[in-house]
This record gives sequence, structure tokens and C-alpha cells, in this order.
Amino acid sequence: MSVKKQHRAWLFAAAIILTALTLRAAVTVVPPLISTINEDLPLSASTIGILGMLPTAAFGLFGFLTPYVIRRAPLEKLIVLAIFVGIVGQIARVLVPNTPLFLLFSVVAFGGLGAGNVLLPPLVKKYFPTRIGLMTALYVTSISVGTALPAQLSVPVADATSWQFSLASWAGISTIALIPWLVALISPSTTPASANPSKTPHAVVVQTPVIHSAVATAPVPKMNLWRSPTAWGLTFMFGCTSLNTYAMFAWLPEILTGAGLDRGQAGSMLALFAALGLPLSLGIPIIAAKMRNPFPAVVVMLACFVVGYMGLLLSPAEGTWIWVALAGLGPGTFPLSLLLINHRTRTQLGAGVLSGFSQGMGYALACTGPLFFGLLHQWTGSWTVPFMFLFGSLVLLGVGAWIICRPKMLEDDFAPVPVGA
Repeated sequence: MSVKKQHRAWLFAAAIILTALTLRAAVTVVPPLISTINEDLPLSASTIGILGMLPTAAFGLFGFLTPYVIRRAPLEKLIVLAIFVGIVGQIARVLVPNTPLFLLFSVVAFGGLGAGNVLLPPLVKKYFPTRIGLMTALYVTSISVGTALPAQLSVPVADATSWQFSLASWAGISTIALIPWLVALISPSTTPASANPSKTPHAVVVQTPVIHSAVATAPVPKMNLWRSPTAWGLTFMFGCTSLNTYAMFAWLPEILTGAGLDRGQAGSMLALFAALGLPLSLGIPIIAAKMRNPFPAVVVMLACFVVGYMGLLLSPAEGTWIWVALAGLGPGTFPLSLLLINHRTRTQLGAGVLSGFSQGMGYALACTGPLFFGLLHQWTGSWTVPFMFLFGSLVLLGVGAWIICRPKMLEDDFAPVPVGA
């Protein structure tokens, strides 16, 4: 590969990783500052509940809508637009004078992030078709870092400046993430002159938005994902993983403090649950990329979920770190889901529409996790029924994973039936 092409490979890798770093910041920077924000913008208990549901709802809505525009605009222009919308939302919400406008512009910010969630997998497929496992590992790890850092830094930054600056400062990272994409857009080598597949390097595929199938002369089939077993399999795998993860984020401290742990210990256990996402994000895609059918890995992670939940239900105050650690290994199905978006599609268009459908519907499903878990606890006065709800969702996760892990491509669901078959 020439030096120029190597530089472009690094440019796109940096663009993808920096963008991934911004995809959760606008969400996790807020909860530690709720009491501080409440001094200027009244946040009732119901408003805080709504604010907690807005990210997954916005991720679902905007993620579901994004594939409809993928067919009409280049991925690079769409990711620039998504990042820009996220920046506008993050800055505008700290300048508004009342709570409804704060919520409205939070939705705008989350909408940009939701579109970014959908666009990254097809961008990885476009520019790194022979390094999908590695690039997926790197960008999902970047998402994990971008989830933890804002939560950790939000209070110190707010104490040193203001809560408005603390929230808006992460728009600066988004602005930095824009730079490599803008460079890519204005670079002459992204024009159709480089679209000759025979002269395009494997590590960096730079081409026009025309979608090429595995067979150059075969048209991409029309895809109605509502009728696709592959799409629904990934939706249930992705959605139920997020459902369980967000339910634990919302309720694990309450479970543990109710069992006798103090707030500091409960917070440390939540940090342990979240921290396990880093090694999983880095390792799972690299390992699973080498497996023809990664369902055995899913079985291991489901077992971790089940044993961890049983421990939290039956003995939350004894061996707590073991149960939390096991439950924290279960969400390894999240990076695997993102890997499978590319491993179960042949085309950029296929990756884009599968990404949008599975993440859009999946995040809508994930909204029910914290809500139903809390309601079931309120109605029954115990944690048994809420955990039964999570166990039921794990069954659905397993069924979806069994479908999507099979070595079958999305496009095969819509392949024309041969004459005489």
C-alpha cells in the first residue's frame, strides 16, 4: 500500500474511533449532575424518569429512520450531518431557559447519536472490509470509554466551572470527530475516480455510494426487513442485550442497597458491571470474527447472565462481586451484535439497513427494561418477578442469537427463487 493510501487508512480509522467516542457522552454526562441541574431547571421525579428513557427512545427512532436516507446520500455526508446535529443539541440544551426545552434539545442531541450508531457499521464495512473484527473491536471499545469518561468527569468539571460547561464540553470532542470526515469529503480521492474495484486496496475501500453485491453483475435485491428472519434475529439479540444492560444500570444500586450494602459499595459494584464492557468490547469481536458460527460464545454469555442474576436474587449481600462480575460478562453479546451486522451482510446497503432496523427496533425494545423492571418491583414488593422478566428476555435473546449466528446472509432472505425450484 502506498504512503498516501496508508495515511488515508489512518484517517478513516481515526474518524470512526473518534466518532464512536462521542456516541454516549451526551447521555452519561447528565445523571451525576441531576441535583445540580435541578437548581436552575426544575426536574421532578417523573421528568427524571422521562430523561432516563429519552436516550434509548431517540436511539430507536432515529436509528430506525436512518436507513431510509442511506439509500439517497453518501455515508460520509450522513455521518457529518449526524455529528453536527449532536453538537447543536448538546450546546443548545444548556442555553435554554426551561425544562421542556432542555428535554427537547436533549432529544436532538440523542438523535444525532442514534444516527451515528447506525452509520458506523456500514462505514467499517466500506473502508475496512478485511479488518471488520479489529475495527469493530476498536470502535466498540471507544464507545465504552466514551460511556465511562463523561460520567466520571462530569462532577469535577461542573465544580470547577458550571454544569452548563460540563455538559457542553463534550460537544468539543464531537467537533474534533468532525475533522477527519470533513477532510475525507473534500479529498479528491473520494471522488468516482477511485471507484475502480480492481484498483482499490483491500484495507481501504474508497468508492462512490453505488452499492456492489458479491457478484458484480447481480442487482442488490429489494429488502423488506420486516419479513426477514435474519433482521429479527439480530433485533432480538441486540434489543434484549440492551434491555438487560439498561435495567442493571438503573436498578443494580437499588437492589444492593436494599440488601444492606451502603451507597459507596453499591456504586463500586455498578462500576464493576460497567467496567467489564471494556475487555469484552476489545476481545469479543476479534475472537468471534474467526468463528463461522459464534453461537457457542453466546451460550457462555447467557450462562453468565443467568448465574449472575440468580446470585443477585438469592444472595445479593454475599459474594456480591462474583454475581455482579458474572452479570457484567453477559453483555458481551452487544459487541458481537455489532460485529454480526457486517458479518451477516454482503453489501454496504445491506449493512446499513440491517444496522438501522436492528438498532432502531432493538433500542425501542430496550426502553422496556428499566421501566418494567421497576414497575414489577413496585407492584410485587420483591425482586423475584422483575428478575423473572429478565430471564424471559434472555430466552428471546438466545432465540434471536441462534438465528443471526447461523452463517446466512441478510441478502439471502430476499434472493429470487430459481425458476423450476
